[in-house]
Amino acid sequence: MHTLVTGCRGRIGAALVPLLHRDGHTVRAASRKPGDLAATLPAGVPVVTCDLGDPGTFDAALDGIDSVFLYAEPSGIDAFLAAAETAGVDHIVLLSSSSVLAPDAGDNPIAASHHAVEQALIASPLITTSLRPGAFASNAYQWAHSVRAHGSVDLPYPNSYSSPIDGADIAEAAFAVLTDPRLRGVAYHLTGPESLTAAEQVGLLAAASGHPITVNTVSGAAWKESMAAYLPEQVADALLAYAAATDGSPDEVTGDVEKLTGHPARTFAAWAAEHAAAFRP
Repeated sequence: MHTLVTGCRGRIGAALVPLLHRDGHTVRAASRKPGDLAATLPAGVPVVTCDLGDPGTFDAALDGIDSVFLYAEPSGIDAFLAAAETAGVDHIVLLSSSSVLAPDAGDNPIAASHHAVEQALIASPLITTSLRPGAFASNAYQWAHSVRAHGSVDLPYPNSYSSPIDGADIAEAAFAVLTDPRLRGVAYHLTGPESLTAAEQVGLLAAASGHPITVNTVSGAAWKESMAAYLPEQVADALLAYAAATDGSPDEVTGDVEKLTGHPARTFAAWAAEHAAAFRP
């Protein structure tokens, strides 16, 4: 099997390449700006330029490739799929999002790119496996600066639930579906092992770091203003709407990580312990 892994500067792609390489699979690492990427990967893994918005980079990246781990970039998806078919690719594993399961996925700023790419893949003759993770455990890094600077986190909906998933589990799930033909052609909803409120996640970060963290309940407007430099307004509005909708409503927990990897999904507490240094003053 010859696999192209796109987006290798991202956490999932960077974790997937060593898994494939260690298991003896031929893997090619791709990035829009590869630069010094090779220095972060196992020795001998070739690096190529693949900008998913630039069709001019597709043919060389896909030459000799059988399977692809694909990030959800809609701008060049039709050209990418055409190039993949010409190159002889027979399987694409898409890193999608559980947000596509929402009724308004086509119009939702959070889900729209994933939805568009999924639709393009459905229309393609290529075999597709979609991985649909929910909230990443690493989303907690958004609180790290405030925790280090003030010992507190501002939350508009402290009792909003999610089932955060460790990126290592997503990478292992991708490895499984890339290497076991029996798992192909299905959409998997990947979650962590438990539904937690935002405030509960902060509490687990405090326990892991050994420092108390105060949760401040703020208005949606105040939170949106604080995020204006980091998030487009439409995305901020969508995140607020999602938090409001899940306020007091436990999130779905699935067994798809264990089904694919053979082990239970890693807990948020374990993720917090592993990354506690980022949340210490």
